[in-house]
Amino acid sequence: MSRYDFNSPRLFVDAALASGGQVPLDRDQSNYLGNVLRLSAGAGVLAFNGRDGEWRAVIAGRKRPEALEIEQQTRPQDSLPDLTYAFAPLKHARLDYMTQKAVEMGAGRLQPVLTRHTQVHRLNTERMRANVIEAAEQCGILSLAEVGEPMTLERFLAARPDGRLLVFCDEDAEIADPVAALQAAKPAAGIDLLVGPEGGFAEDERKTLLEQSAILRLALGPRIMRADTAAVAALALVQAVVGDWRGG
Repeated sequence: MSRYDFNSPRLFVDAALASGGQVPLDRDQSNYLGNVLRLSAGAGVLAFNGRDGEWRAVIAGRKRPEALEIEQQTRPQDSLPDLTYAFAPLKHARLDYMTQKAVEMGAGRLQPVLTRHTQVHRLNTERMRANVIEAAEQCGILSLAEVGEPMTLERFLAARPDGRLLVFCDEDAEIADPVAALQAAKPAAGIDLLVGPEGGFAEDERKTLLEQSAILRLALGPRIMRADTAAVAALALVQAVVGDWRGG
């Protein structure tokens, strides 16, 4: 039997969840439940807030859904792996896709990084957070990935704590077996996974990256990928080899 209830609608609410409590619905949530899903009073949903686990709830309201009456917990709160996905910002539709897939892959933090060849310098982080919530609602995810404000590559590198492994995806890397390279890296204090812009890193940026401690320069196979595709490939690789896909 599946551990998840995929038949009940899931809704993120920014309020404390506990048995016997009631959570008011905002206008968008009421419209979504009543007009999009065609649910009315008495219908069941699953509610989560990223802090208190997942709860069975019942819609309350007369003419339209107005609140959720919280009944019982269905799953306790979990935590995301200590994995930051750092990336050069993309244009709207591809950024939405990348954000959603990074959440599905289990990234704990999404950090936009501005590089020399970055094509997009103005970023709507609230839109990114909305995509994080949407992906979590649709995929049974309990913990919400953090979204950082954009920062330059120099600031990102300077702010990294000592001991974290920096996985630097570089098409020029001469590593034939990325799985073996990750296995040998043995990260002890979290992972920062960095994918650059489609124009690649400038030579001085690449030089600075290679001077970092605890760095793994990694190629993602023999083909050049678009940045949003590289996000999925790199996160899948890291999660399968040194992340929480291994279980335990």
